[in-house]
Amino acid sequence: MNGDSEAEKKIIVDSDWKEQVEQEKEKLRAEDAPEAPPAAEEPAAAAPSDNSAKFDPSKLPPPDFRMLISMLATQAFAALGQIPHPETGQAMVELPLAKHMIDLLGVIDEKTKGNLSPDEAEMLEHALHDLRMGYFAMSQQAQK
Repeated sequence: MNGDSEAEKKIIVDSDWKEQVEQEKEKLRAEDAPEAPPAAEEPAAAAPSDNSAKFDPSKLPPPDFRMLISMLATQAFAALGQIPHPETGQAMVELPLAKHMIDLLGVIDEKTKGNLSPDEAEMLEHALHDLRMGYFAMSQQAQK
């Protein structure tokens, strides 16, 4: 019976944690909503004169799991030459970097098994599949 009560405690703790995260997300959404109109007016009012003043953290999307996966996948696709470098406009193939990013996504996949929403799990699965197939194709081309 003692084992049953411990399992129940873990479920309760997990549920409490998820509820807390959802409450924090709602709070952040509520805080961001009123600030949107003033943020849109700021760039017109003050034009930054140097590169350091161009960064506006209020324009960043809220951090979430999908953003993390998207960021790592984008870096991997860029390293596979699928996305041109933003400064040069040239596609650069860097297979070791692509493999590293794909491996990082693999670690996230392994460590989050059973803790993702179906949408998150599907997104990660598709990103890994596409990246692994792209890496395989590029490594085959490099060997020729």
